[in-house]
Amino acid sequence: MIYELKDTSKVKDLFAGWEETLIYSCLQGVMGKIYVTDSIDPHSACIFVGCFAFYAGVPNSELLEYKLADFTILVPYDNDWQALIEKCYPDARKTVRYAIKKDTHFNIEKLKALEKLLPDGYEMQKIDGRLYDECLKEPFTADFVSSFENKQAFLKNGLGFVIVKDNKIVAGASSYSRYREGIEIEVDTAKDERRKNLATAVCAHLIIECLDIGLYPSWDAQNPISVHLAEKLGYEFSHEYVVYELECN
Repeated sequence: MIYELKDTSKVKDLFAGWEETLIYSCLQGVMGKIYVTDSIDPHSACIFVGCFAFYAGVPNSELLEYKLADFTILVPYDNDWQALIEKCYPDARKTVRYAIKKDTHFNIEKLKALEKLLPDGYEMQKIDGRLYDECLKEPFTADFVSSFENKQAFLKNGLGFVIVKDNKIVAGASSYSRYREGIEIEVDTAKDERRKNLATAVCAHLIIECLDIGLYPSWDAQNPISVHLAEKLGYEFSHEYVVYELECN
């Protein structure tokens, strides 16, 4: 049987040393859920935030086969979990993500220069209640806000900015998730608006805003393009890691 665990201290040691801010978000009780097969003395656990599921402890097929969402990115703690994922979900898409170091010391003047690359005719706006609703209308902007439980949760703990052209959102950078010390950045641009420095400008602005209020803007890259943008902003690449993309009908 699968239980949702409220006492995060019971699984803290299982995830020890895993430098992933989405895990911090859940263990700190800010957002996300924890699932276990033993609510008293768990030896296996799944942390679920947004569409990411992190598995640690003793590999457990019952926990792994518990459906979390229609689309989930499964992240194994080690090779044993990886082998079990491949056994349980042979059709899951195995891919690589790129971890970025989490101790970046930013060059503020450089970020301010990058922020000014926003072309004429485009306006940067902070995501408020109205723009929260607008973000949910398009698939490419939904992830700017959708990991939070609701609008109130985003307005309380989230932070993000969008770029608007002709009253339409064409790009943005926002908190995919929030932990006590910072946010995990989500960034995207409409396909027909790319290569115009929109992502660069809005990310630079978001990073500056985070630093101004004492939050760390964490970055995890989906692909080499995201790694390149991160490095342009001052981040450093750390390592590759394997994940599995799973679609459940």
